[in-house]
Amino acid sequence: MASAHSIPSIEERFEFTSGAKRNLIIGGAIGVALVLGGAYLAANGGHDVVAHGSEHAASAIGHPTPENATKAHQEVAAAGHHAATWLTRVWANLWVNAVYFTGISVVGMFFISYNYLAQAGWSVVFKRIPEAMPAFLPFTGIIMLITFFLGGHDLFHWTHEGLYEVGGPEYDPIIAGKRGFLNTPFFVIRLVLYFVLWYGMWRVIRKLSLQEDEIGGTEFYDKCVRLGTAFLVVFGVTSSTSAWDFVMSIDTHWFSTMFGWYTLASWHVAGLAVITLTVVMLRERGYLKAVNSSHLRDLGKFVFAFSIFWTYVWFAQFLLIYYANMPEEIIYYLERFRGHGEFYKAPFFITLFLNFFFPFLVLMTRDAKFTHSILKVACWSVIIGHYMDFYTNIMPGTVGGSAGFGPLEWGFFLIFICAFTWTVASQLEKANLIPRHHPMLEESLHHDIA
Repeated sequence: MASAHSIPSIEERFEFTSGAKRNLIIGGAIGVALVLGGAYLAANGGHDVVAHGSEHAASAIGHPTPENATKAHQEVAAAGHHAATWLTRVWANLWVNAVYFTGISVVGMFFISYNYLAQAGWSVVFKRIPEAMPAFLPFTGIIMLITFFLGGHDLFHWTHEGLYEVGGPEYDPIIAGKRGFLNTPFFVIRLVLYFVLWYGMWRVIRKLSLQEDEIGGTEFYDKCVRLGTAFLVVFGVTSSTSAWDFVMSIDTHWFSTMFGWYTLASWHVAGLAVITLTVVMLRERGYLKAVNSSHLRDLGKFVFAFSIFWTYVWFAQFLLIYYANMPEEIIYYLERFRGHGEFYKAPFFITLFLNFFFPFLVLMTRDAKFTHSILKVACWSVIIGHYMDFYTNIMPGTVGGSAGFGPLEWGFFLIFICAFTWTVASQLEKANLIPRHHPMLEESLHHDIA
């Protein structure tokens, strides 16, 4: 019962200690060293590697008709459109991490927005954590802009002007037909617009939240509800269009009508895992005393449920393409199963294990959902698993057979996660960890699941 809870003080200030800063700097420095070492090894480890294996994938289609064979040939050409150098691998890794951490960051705003819309009270005591996450968006936005301007020609096949010259040797009628949407000026405008909308709306809701903390009343809460509702409408559109731009446009010939949902599901469950992991780690350091086992159990349910939802969307997309067996669609999966010397086959199935089977089995029982050690293991599985999910979505179409899992990949991941942690910790330090005057605070403090 709720009365069984003893309510601790709600006055808590997070201290971003010098020791924590030093550890993050050391982690970032190790990441930089790994990237430099990995880049050196990649640059001196051989010659340019042409993305191969797509011919093998195309032959595995079976015995297509001449029309389908032409489509398959076009897909193969799109998959192995250019030689991938070590520098392309650097750009690709930057893009993978920037896209992944952009999603995790914006999911913080997504989480607080749908809680505002539902007028949910249970999450108030740890609301500051998702509220801090979107502060990282300017960093990933700038990195993506720089990467696109410097390395976009290597990452995105549709940026090659020869594809649009009718009668030219590189002319591609399919890609040329998409030029109204896939062109550099419009792409850059959309990219900037995503980050301006997401970050701008977060800045307003963050300001309102901090004002509410100092002044009280329901005026700021009502404004947050309206703004959070507006954000859900905006994000409902931009989550899909950004997924088309950031990921799906890399494989320019291929498309899936479910890809926006698929990417949102991946971003969402990874963001939930970050929120849950942060709550657990803060509790272990003596913070968030008002968070009880019921809060943790609900967070565990979220991670458990949405790992299943991601798997449902993944399987639905895969099954529809598998059943239809159309060459222009199945080439996407054949390239990952059989192309490029079958390099992507192992990470493809490891992704399924880390994102579904492992968290499903680990979080199945009731008690597991509020046990710190189990939650940490499950959340790290989801965080690493969805990084690998974006890796297998982006790398085949950018670097093909010259990809790898080495110091370059893990160095970039370490740099990004340290920078993200630093940004979130800096935000947590700026306000009381528990919103003092939130209208639903009392409900959250007494949150109890029988």
